[in-house]
Amino acid sequence: MTNANELTIAEARDALRKGELSAVDLTMACLTAIDAGDALNAFVHKTPDIALDQARAADARLKGEAPGLCGIPLGIKDLFCTKGVPSQAASNILSGFKPEYESTVTSKLFEAGAVMLGKLNMDEFAMGSSNETSAYGNAVNPWKVDDRLLTPGGSSGGSAAAVAADLCLGATGTDTGGSIRQPAAFTGITGIKPTYGRVSRWGIVAFASSLDQAGPMTKSVRDAAIFLQAMAGHDPKDSTSADIPVPDFEAALTGDIRGKKIGIPREYRMDGMPAEIETLWARGQEMLRDAGAEIVDISLPHTKYALPAYYVIAPAEASSNLARYDGVRYGHRAKLAAGDGITDMYEKTRAEGFGPEVQRRIMVGTYVLSAGFYDAYYNRARKVRALIKRDFEEAFAAGVDAILTPATPSSAFGLGEMASADPVEMYLNDVFTVTVNLAGLPGVTVPVALDQKGLPMGLQLIGRPWDEAGLLNHAYVLERAAGFVSKPAKWW
Repeated sequence: MTNANELTIAEARDALRKGELSAVDLTMACLTAIDAGDALNAFVHKTPDIALDQARAADARLKGEAPGLCGIPLGIKDLFCTKGVPSQAASNILSGFKPEYESTVTSKLFEAGAVMLGKLNMDEFAMGSSNETSAYGNAVNPWKVDDRLLTPGGSSGGSAAAVAADLCLGATGTDTGGSIRQPAAFTGITGIKPTYGRVSRWGIVAFASSLDQAGPMTKSVRDAAIFLQAMAGHDPKDSTSADIPVPDFEAALTGDIRGKKIGIPREYRMDGMPAEIETLWARGQEMLRDAGAEIVDISLPHTKYALPAYYVIAPAEASSNLARYDGVRYGHRAKLAAGDGITDMYEKTRAEGFGPEVQRRIMVGTYVLSAGFYDAYYNRARKVRALIKRDFEEAFAAGVDAILTPATPSSAFGLGEMASADPVEMYLNDVFTVTVNLAGLPGVTVPVALDQKGLPMGLQLIGRPWDEAGLLNHAYVLERAAGFVSKPAKWW
């Protein structure tokens, strides 16, 4: 089958089961595409030998009963620990680190017969919205409408670029404040952040432990359902993992949302919102109304405090989590001068190993946790977080089944264009997504249209806790109504 790498997971699954395609041939098609896609800088550690071994094993399994992901080639974000394969979180401080263990997510994927093509680029320690903080250099968006190179979004920029460019059939991402949903919107793919606790965090390099959640990035909503099914489930190794049954997400894609209530939060109509985003949002409401849903206005009054609360809580947790990187046990260690002591080693190692954005967030986090400012900043942010969570609870208690919002304040921007002395400009990219993490809710981004420049734009749906099945069904309806089939023209 020619161009097998362009198949969706669902299409490839059917072809593999019918014997029209082998896992080895499918994997080879992806490996060839990866080698031809070096200009995108999406794959930073290629694992062709592992991939082909796994593909051969998958072909053997496919002769009998096999799970949905058996033989499907995937990319793995560099945040997931993979045994014997570099897992650096795109940071120099973890240079040379090869774990002796497998993350729970990758273990589950491999048990399901998935094939690992390699590790994917990302913002350093998942801190960024444009994939410009990576130790590997910038990942590049496969969409190109002029002479600029565009960001694929962040932090899961490599994952988004790889899926959009058909280098793999799907990829893992992580989402702390929008890092699955924003890059999915920028690259015209689907990305879902599950409910906090639905997917194990064990073996995933931590950024902000109360916000981080792993999820799939795929070419369609059906693919996201198949992929999430394999990733989700209780894990006793993760104390925040929920012991809740995992439903059949694909079976939930009925396409019927008649009588469902879709909330439209008035607080998301922000000053200066581009007209194109406003129009896209209105169009999404019309699509869901045409499918039989009831559109209702709702209020999430504490939304305006979400971004500042997030940028207190996330750096605070990061400063704690990143304290373990000291050059003693693994990763980078600075060269020391005669007479240097252990404190010098810590300071020099961390100064050399962490990039500027990670250093900035560690310092912010340490500051807000310090004795004189803990109550003024961190405790106050925690209280705001509780209020944001309550806003959503009240909306769902009033009968709302899902909430529709924009995914991003713009389409993809040029690499280097947001680099300024004021990092807050970059942080504003997360304005529509951070509330979902603060409240621990599931959220999904679906591509809906192209803007005037010809770049993809997405809409976000937010669901009830643990209702990924219902959320995916709403996304499926939106996907079918939008009929988005555009792909980036191959220039790389």
